[in-house]
Amino acid sequence: MLLVSWLNVGKILPRLNSIEKLLMSEFSINRRRFFAFVGAAMVSLLLTISLSLMAPSTVVAQSNATLLVSAAASLKEVLEEIKTNYQQSRPGVTINYNFGASGALLQQIQQGAPADIFISAAKKQVDTLEQAGQLVAGTRSNLARNRLVLIVPRNVTGVTSFFNLTRDNIRKIAIGEPRSVPAGQYAEQVLKQLKIYDKIRPKFVFANNVRQVLAAVESGNADAGLVYRTDAAISDKVKTVVAASETYHAPIIYPMAVLKRSKNQKAAREFLQYLSGEQSKAVLKKYGFLLPG
Repeated sequence: MLLVSWLNVGKILPRLNSIEKLLMSEFSINRRRFFAFVGAAMVSLLLTISLSLMAPSTVVAQSNATLLVSAAASLKEVLEEIKTNYQQSRPGVTINYNFGASGALLQQIQQGAPADIFISAAKKQVDTLEQAGQLVAGTRSNLARNRLVLIVPRNVTGVTSFFNLTRDNIRKIAIGEPRSVPAGQYAEQVLKQLKIYDKIRPKFVFANNVRQVLAAVESGNADAGLVYRTDAAISDKVKTVVAASETYHAPIIYPMAVLKRSKNQKAAREFLQYLSGEQSKAVLKKYGFLLPG
């Protein structure tokens, strides 16, 4: 019996060895296939991550830019319409405005307030930033020009010239605060040229920006006011008496530029180029602005 068992074992062992070799061979092949699959998957994943970190991220950063534009209050309506037009072709660019008196906006910028673009109603404020080295070189240009006009409430009659401001029935005259509002500075220049400034000075009601001057005349809180022609054009509550001679005041120019502090200088440059384009010029004309000469 033992002899038979050993004979059987002798026959079986070679078969078991063959089976073991076969299994090991299959396992080795499958293992190599498995690691090859894992390796290919890792390479594919790394390529995907690398590509996502390269060009696409740059495109997203630029297409999703947000710009803050500090601009003179008299530009409100025209810039809002231009913004709507611009964002139709560049929906990823968000444009926010900070409207106010040019002098007040300058002070904000000098104190470190965020802004990508500055558009003033006078050269003085932009000159100040340029001299301080706060503008991106080569981005300064003029957006538009304007005219200064005398306005009164629509129901007022008998006022036909600046000289009528000396009459006793004209008790309050609204102008922008000359220290910070360009429209107030232009008004002061005109009234001094006409030699009536000192006589009517006690009647002045000073406003923080040109739109407040307009509001004072619209509400009847002022009997007259000096604003830009474009401000008078948007109101049906006032009427224009006369435009001031351009020889009586400094040129009313709206300079603009990209600020060095901007974190989106490329997008800011592109928007400034659009502001100087034909479509924007058409909107400026629509609101009564004059194109820069």
